[in-house]
Amino acid sequence: MIPGESFEALFEPRGIIVAGASTHPGKFGFVSLHNILAAGYEGEVFATNLDGTPVLGVQSERRIEDLPAGRADLVFVCTPKAAVPEVLRSCAAKGVRAAFLTSAGYGEAGPEGARDEAELAALADELGMLVVGPNGQGVVSTPVKLCAQIVAPYPPTGSIAVASQSGNFVSSFMNYAIQSGVGISRAVSAGNAAAVTVRDFLGYFAEDDATSTSLVYLEGAHDGRRFYERAKAAAAGKPVVVVKGGVSTGGARAAASHTGSLASDDRVFDGMCRQAGVTRASTVEEAFEAAATFATQPLPAGNRVVVMTTAGGWGVVTADAIAATSLELLVLPDDLLAAIDEKLPPRWSRNNPVDLAGGETRDTVPEVLELIAGHEQVDAVVFLGLGIQSNQARLMRAGPFFPEHGLERIVAYHERQDDRFAREAARISDETGKPILTATELAIADPENAGPKAVRETGRLCYPSSNRAVVALDHLWRYRRYRLRRGL
Repeated sequence: MIPGESFEALFEPRGIIVAGASTHPGKFGFVSLHNILAAGYEGEVFATNLDGTPVLGVQSERRIEDLPAGRADLVFVCTPKAAVPEVLRSCAAKGVRAAFLTSAGYGEAGPEGARDEAELAALADELGMLVVGPNGQGVVSTPVKLCAQIVAPYPPTGSIAVASQSGNFVSSFMNYAIQSGVGISRAVSAGNAAAVTVRDFLGYFAEDDATSTSLVYLEGAHDGRRFYERAKAAAAGKPVVVVKGGVSTGGARAAASHTGSLASDDRVFDGMCRQAGVTRASTVEEAFEAAATFATQPLPAGNRVVVMTTAGGWGVVTADAIAATSLELLVLPDDLLAAIDEKLPPRWSRNNPVDLAGGETRDTVPEVLELIAGHEQVDAVVFLGLGIQSNQARLMRAGPFFPEHGLERIVAYHERQDDRFAREAARISDETGKPILTATELAIADPENAGPKAVRETGRLCYPSSNRAVVALDHLWRYRRYRLRRGL
């Protein structure tokens, strides 16, 4: 197992060298240096290029040997493949302990490239250096504002750590983090994983204080047994979410040409995930939402769910979604029915889902939500209908009559209510220790709607549909059940 100090050189370096820095804005050597500086990296930044030309205000040296020793822990390599061995040897002599390689033409390029990749791994071992890649996109570490990568974006700070065999999916997960407001701690593209694999990153994330949840994209596991053991050990302490590519014949061929990965039998892999306590997602969206749920919601004590909705149809489809999972739609206990009767008009559903039947007064939503979540037989709540009032407020604000006819006042009230409902849901979840998942299509249809916006501001995910909230909650419960059965 690679020691944690090596990963600290990658994720929390005192300084970074961009080898192959360029003045051309389309080159990796320019983009990576730009991103490091633009994100506000807190350490020292050095650069090298053949001409010794300054780039973005950073003085460049022609050779690594001309840089000061002991000031940089990480080198970000943007040179052609042929120059990589010399760069690594020179950096090791300067005290650099980790390297990230964007250079391509290795295992993904055929047998000759595979031999070069094996030699690269041997060199990393010889130098005692953590060498990530080759053919990688970059590394992000929000605790130190590090954005050393050849593409955007830079995500908000959070506790989800990402390791991916595809750089594009690192970007995808970070884009979801930006859209949802649920942030990232670390993110890294393993590339071809010549010397450092996704399995190794899982080991580090399991011990990383900045990380609560690991999120992984895989195309193949080179050593299935070792991956299983590492994933199981990691999942014993923190949730691990995996989405796997290459599960079809066409996908397996694409994986081989992309990162040189050999796709494993999907049924075997699925069984491995279940036995290891790893949450397997079927899509990238589901994977991020599962990770975001683990990172922001408490684990439920059981699988009994109540759906609270401001409209009947949403409740019906959510009940159907729950029926397809390991969750249980709780039959409302008599004492809870009686308590809700005190808050709602006689026409309310008197069933689960709890349809408020348009009987809301100023305090109805938070009061009923608190009654439900506070009941001892309720393990989790799905809350539907947030943002409806602000949706009407938006139309009023944009219409020809605003702010006359009392519209200014009612618009402010609608928006204030949705904001309050979101914050009350977060408070009730915190106080009861139970997950409350809020779902509305407005999360993507109108992200600035006061309801979804307030959910984001509480640090939680606002799900774009009730079905996706149910899937995420099911993952939450399955992981809890795994831990309970193993006494974890």
